[in-house]
Amino acid sequence: MKVLIIGAGAAGCIAAGAAARRGQEVTVLERNPRPARKVMITGKGRCNLTNNCTVEEFIRNVRHNGRFLYSALSAFTPQDTMALLEEQGVPLKTERGNRVFPVSDKAVDVVDGLVRYAQEGGARFRQGRAVSLLIEDGICAGAVTEDGVTLHADRVVVATGGCSYPGTGSTGDGYELARQAGHTVIPVRPSLVALESPDLFCLDMQGLAPKNCGFTVTDNRTGKVIYSDRGEMLFTHFGVSGPMVLSASAHMEDMEPGRYTLHLDWKPALTPEQLDARIVRDMTERQNMDLGNALGKLLPRLLIPVILRLCDIPEGKKCNALTREERHRLGTTLKHMPVAINGFRPMTEAIVTAGGVSVREVNARTMASRILPGLRFAGEVLDVDAYTGGFNLQIAFSTGMAAGDHIDEY
Repeated sequence: MKVLIIGAGAAGCIAAGAAARRGQEVTVLERNPRPARKVMITGKGRCNLTNNCTVEEFIRNVRHNGRFLYSALSAFTPQDTMALLEEQGVPLKTERGNRVFPVSDKAVDVVDGLVRYAQEGGARFRQGRAVSLLIEDGICAGAVTEDGVTLHADRVVVATGGCSYPGTGSTGDGYELARQAGHTVIPVRPSLVALESPDLFCLDMQGLAPKNCGFTVTDNRTGKVIYSDRGEMLFTHFGVSGPMVLSASAHMEDMEPGRYTLHLDWKPALTPEQLDARIVRDMTERQNMDLGNALGKLLPRLLIPVILRLCDIPEGKKCNALTREERHRLGTTLKHMPVAINGFRPMTEAIVTAGGVSVREVNARTMASRILPGLRFAGEVLDVDAYTGGFNLQIAFSTGMAAGDHIDEY
């Protein structure tokens, strides 16, 4: 049986290797000269490839349609992914938050392992871009490339990724192929993406990267806190980024300017009363110093002028002249510093794409289309996305394995 895998990313390589090991004649069509370009840039080039947790915990970290993944994840767990890659000569390590990386900290080693898995099974790679499906007698019978070549196949797996980081080949091609087959495509939006802010102080603090900052997101439309965390973030020329921000973005539905506000707690380990006592102590010890200098042991240098400006307190004011009201205002702002949000950064900068092929129209065990026999979907092209921590790549691995392992079924 001839199998055509469209896309040689994480899902495509796993699907190809699994199908080839079932004795199928597998061709992987990849538009780029090299496979798995997006895997190469994950985890800042280190490749956080999965999360070493249970299936139940994993599903709790899936933002959309987590239950759809239960069968695929149970059949091919994070631990199975780790075993597969280590069998392919890629030693792994587990770090904070159960994040799994190659021991070498080099994403290229993971890419080489995935390609090796596919090729050792017997899959062949071919460069080209599929622009349409070949549909004959109500069955998916292959695909047509942009240079006019028809590739016949008994089974086709669409594993083209989403539309984030288009330079890696993820340009949304799979959505058009799905629509051609009659599938519903849930509108796509960026997820795990940095946030833009109109607050100019973000630019003033560009490069500041607090490691232990309290962080909440309020939906101003409902008045509810939709996300809360504590950890790392980064101030940029356009707004904010970093691990907490990326995770928070996945919770921000129907983004529009002014809908969401971040509230930062610069001293999450201290209660308001403890922080006030600390400020009183610092002011007493440095009573003849300017506030702009005296706060140096309490706050990062780039934050001091911003906080004082937000509190309407002059930097040159002496510590012994700080009023009780000003001190309380300073403490309150340090515990609840607001950052307005205007929107997401462009889709091209998102780590993953939310939205995609409706999972209601896909068999959760085999990834087979419920609409067009012979067609399957795997990876980010599906309407499934998760938080940071290796979850999204594991979704690609598990759905890819499900597609390849059951390739002989309709």
